[in-house]
Amino acid sequence: MRDELRRCDWATHSQIEQDYHDSQWGVPVFDDQELFQLLILEGMQAGLSWLTVLQKREAFSSAFDGFNPEIISFYDEAKEHELMQNSGIIRNRLKIRALSLNARAFLEVREQYGTFAAYVWNFVDGAPIINAWQSSQQVPTQTEISQNLSKDLKKRGFKFVGPTISYAFMQAGGLVNDHLLHCDFRSQSSRLPFPGS
Repeated sequence: MRDELRRCDWATHSQIEQDYHDSQWGVPVFDDQELFQLLILEGMQAGLSWLTVLQKREAFSSAFDGFNPEIISFYDEAKEHELMQNSGIIRNRLKIRALSLNARAFLEVREQYGTFAAYVWNFVDGAPIINAWQSSQQVPTQTEISQNLSKDLKKRGFKFVGPTISYAFMQAGGLVNDHLLHCDFRSQSSRLPFPGS
């Protein structure tokens, strides 16, 4: 039976992109571990395609201790050297060095706000921003909110969190719903507020 569902343009080129689009992209994420994973993966994407990151996602999880920030915060030069030998991941020295810095900054934010989710969802007042784009050409690469998020993350010591990366993180974590109007998966991002708000 042929799949008649309509999707955002970027999700029609490969099965792995389609599966990610259909089940994860734009779905609100309130779990700290998942948000940390997305933040790391978006940073790894910098200068590359999201498809490359998706194809290596399992290898990243294995190499990065299941994206556990408590463990990653203790990564040292020896661990960075080990990761640089791992052909299954993106071997960029600056990105790998940023792992422990981002994990420590993440844990500090969590300690201050109770959860990282509470911190990051505050930038969108606790509910997803639902956009109404007709075509992929209309979808921005950054917004004033992602610029503010980027600025604050950098101030807290995060690396590889420029406004474009921060916006991609917002899209992936469902803080913003950029599914096109014709996309059959557009409704998966609800207006339910952040839990407890």
